[in-house]
Amino acid sequence: MKKLVNTSFAYLIFALISGVFYREFTKFNGYTGKTTLGVVHTHLFILGVLLFLILALFAKDLAGRLNMKKLNRFYWLHHIAMILFSATLLTRGIIQVKNMNLSSSKNAMLSGIAGVSHILITVSLILFFGLIKDFIKNSEDK
Repeated sequence: MKKLVNTSFAYLIFALISGVFYREFTKFNGYTGKTTLGVVHTHLFILGVLLFLILALFAKDLAGRLNMKKLNRFYWLHHIAMILFSATLLTRGIIQVKNMNLSSSKNAMLSGIAGVSHILITVSLILFFGLIKDFIKNSEDK
């Protein structure tokens, strides 16, 4: 459970940093339009902070009955997905603020990485709900 709370706290730090970066980077560049930088902060809070806090609350009561293999599979897959996801959002946002033109191949590559990250997050969320179902089942057996 401590690992999950620490992970949630780490995502909190990253979420706060991304929020400050969004505010300061757009202000420094005189950008007033919409950009994907504005959603990095929110995504990190919800998919990082809240998700791991919820998992920690469930895990608190069932520490001895956790399927550690499933938990580790979810844990690492979700981190990989969030790194790719956040990196593509940040990259796309910086490109928007700087008004950079990407070649069609670079744009396609960035979109492809974003697509893969969405697929990985979807799989990790399915694993997350499987863990929650296991927690509920184990608590009913208790």
